[in-house]
Amino acid sequence: MRNWSIKLLALIVVLSAGLTSCKDKDAEKRIAELESRLAELEGGAATKSPTATPAKEPEKKPEGPLPQFEWETTEHDFGTINEGDKVTYTYKFKNTGQAPLIIENVRPSCGCTAPSWTKEPIPVGGEGEVVVEFNSKGKPNAQNKTVTVTANTWPKTTVLRFKTFVTPAKK
Repeated sequence: MRNWSIKLLALIVVLSAGLTSCKDKDAEKRIAELESRLAELEGGAATKSPTATPAKEPEKKPEGPLPQFEWETTEHDFGTINEGDKVTYTYKFKNTGQAPLIIENVRPSCGCTAPSWTKEPIPVGGEGEVVVEFNSKGKPNAQNKTVTVTANTWPKTTVLRFKTFVTPAKK
């Protein structure tokens, strides 16, 4: 019975808000808020109004000459290591595009991985690297990590992957 009264109250509020100001943007926001609150009260996921959050437009390929990564590899397997070990791998690449390549950012999937990379622009035909150091302290068993490289390429991001099995430390 309580659920029914909550739904009825919410419906009345939504309808009255809609009838008093059909073209009012504030009313649309209020309706979206009320729908969200109603969904929370019912224990379900929030219902989103189509006007509440506009869809993100996909990025378009920039015009003109672009740089391009040519990686030696984008995956690495450290094999089996002991908990507490720090291991490092260098991902090497060449700019096979038509413009200087600039790495804007390198973001690891967790705090256990520390990246460093070539900071200066890599000319056409030039080479660069992304170095990752994985600290296995507190990370026993199978580990699969990623490092996302953002650059002035198309597409803008490249995902580098590595895996290892960390033998747990004896307690």
